[in-house]
Amino acid sequence: MTRGTDLQPLVDELVEACAWGEEARARALVSRLGTQPRKAKTLLEAMLKAPDAQVRQAAAFALGELGGTASVRLLEQQLALEETRDDHDGESVVEAITRSLGRIKESGARATLLRRLERMSAGKPGLGDVNTMARALWRGRHPDLVPSVRHALEQLVPLSMNSLRGVLLLLEKSPEELRAWVLAPSVPVEHKTEVLTVLDEELPDELLPLIPSFVSVASTLADTAVKQQGGATYYCERLLLLLLSHQERIFSTLPTEARSDTHAVARKLVASVAPNCAGRATLLLRAIGQPEDAALIEAHRPADPMLARSFDEAAQALRTLRH
Repeated sequence: MTRGTDLQPLVDELVEACAWGEEARARALVSRLGTQPRKAKTLLEAMLKAPDAQVRQAAAFALGELGGTASVRLLEQQLALEETRDDHDGESVVEAITRSLGRIKESGARATLLRRLERMSAGKPGLGDVNTMARALWRGRHPDLVPSVRHALEQLVPLSMNSLRGVLLLLEKSPEELRAWVLAPSVPVEHKTEVLTVLDEELPDELLPLIPSFVSVASTLADTAVKQQGGATYYCERLLLLLLSHQERIFSTLPTEARSDTHAVARKLVASVAPNCAGRATLLLRAIGQPEDAALIEAHRPADPMLARSFDEAAQALRTLRH
């Protein structure tokens, strides 16, 4: 990659931000990069040729933020190159490109993702690759996706927790149908978890009314999730993550009864044998709990120092609500 340009310090910072997963910081840097479009294009093309996979990932992220047909073209070309590498570095850049294509609204990005999906369906992709694709397709959701997603599901070797199935359900069903589907006892909890995983990527306003139904299901699973790790636990973990990821939007619209049910579920799950579940429940109580929840959190304080710190901070924060 060419050195010595006036944008190089910004590019170095962008690579660092992407490597640490600091998306807000990375977006701010891309915004600054976009003020000099010609130089930015030259730099990003050079970054895509870099031997360092982290540099190529940062370039893919930037192109996804900048958008446009030129970005789609560069990402599609790079995607083909990365797929031929057949190594860990190539796979990591493919994931970054897939995510970036999902953020671009142009139809060309959606077409590129579908061509990638078709290639994946002809092979034996890992669950992580499939789920990354599912989240990208959901971001660029469009009715035209339905036939391709359905065909891919028919071709792929059955995978547990296949989020593509979640995408298809969300695309095909109305909000009213989805509510009935979520509450149906006959629907496997794993399939409901797939939908939660997809919604965590992006939660449209029209689907916010589904949250009480998901919470209702969690109420029936919480006792099991506390005692053992399995499908019930993973469902609750994904629901907690969804609630935490979109808490401002969700809790500003959540009916009083559903908010009370959510609080009750979180109180139960603080005692879960699954560390992720207990930790997320504690974070949720910190956000929506009451001072009396502090004692409960302290009673289930884990031995692990890192996790224990989050329990201590949550309990302290809740006690300050008295003042």
